[in-house]
Formats: sequence, structure tokens, C-alpha cells
Amino acid sequence: DISQPRGGPMTSGHASHQIGLDADIWMLPPSSLNLSRQQRENLSSVSVVSRNGLGLSSAWNQGHFLIMRAAARDPRVERILVDPVAKVAMCQMETGDRSWLRKVRPINAHDYHFHVRLSCPAGSICRTQDPPPAGDGCAEAQEWINNRANPSRAPATPADPDYRHPRTYRMSELPQQCNIVAS
Repeated sequence: DISQPRGGPMTSGHASHQIGLDADIWMLPPSSLNLSRQQRENLSSVSVVSRNGLGLSSAWNQGHFLIMRAAARDPRVERILVDPVAKVAMCQMETGDRSWLRKVRPINAHDYHFHVRLSCPAGSICRTQDPPPAGDGCAEAQEWINNRANPSRAPATPADPDYRHPRTYRMSELPQQCNIVAS
């Protein structure tokens, strides 16, 4: 799932993908790079997290670690979002320089894919995100898993039924020029 060519609303409502700097990458390693159109349409990813959400599934392998580490080390990448179980696994697998782990942030519903946010291109009007908190973020990811295991530990935050993500736009709210591009 990649952003629209020039950003803008996604028909799926994918708010974070509306500025043209985001991509979701499946956890399913390719079995072939020469798939037919029909094969591509019938393909689905796999979860790297066990059914109970507390550990890794058999789908996890070192390739997942290596590709996310390579992406996080790339200066053009601002963030990687992945399920906390995968983040903790990467924390345990890293035996050398851990600085790249700071870019990898835990988030729920990212067990079938990981999300990559690219840095703003030089000269663009885009605004970079605030830097992630100091440290490697491994304890934070473990806390997410602990809260899954014992939901009563998690801080209570009531859902706002009127909440709308600040980067969620409706076509009617965009400048007229955007309607021309999106049509």
C-alpha cells in the first residue's frame, strides 16, 4: 500500500498515507517475482505474531529483521512502525549498534506489514515529524506486550466518537486543483 503519486486522500481512508511519503510493506517474503496479474490479486500477507498477540508466529524469520534494520539505517527513512512483538524480537536479535532501533516504533495492527515513513525531500514544504524519544524503544515495546497480556494494566483512554485524524481530508475539503489530479 503506497501513497497516492502526489499525496492526497486514499479511498481506504489511510490517513497516514496522504502526504506521499508512506508505504506499507508486507511480511510475506516473495516466493516468486514473476507473478501473473491473477496471482498478484489473490495474494495476501501473513502475520508474524502468534494468535494470542504475545509472541512470534512461525512466519517470522531473520529476513524480516534484516530488511527492517536496513530500512531503519537508511537516512531517507524517518520511521518504521511495526507490531511491538516484532520490535521486541528485533531488540533481542541486535547484538551490535542499536541506534537504528530508535526509528522502529511499536504500533498495533502492524503484524502483517510494517509501515515506512520517508523523510521529507530537500526543498519540500513538508514538515518532518518530531524525533522519536531517546533510547532504543525496546522497553516501551515490551510494555505494549505486557499490556496485551494483562489489559487491566493499560492506561484507560476513552475513545472519542468524533475523533478525526488531523491528516484525514475529504475530497470536498481540498483545493479545486486536487480534484483535477485525483479525477
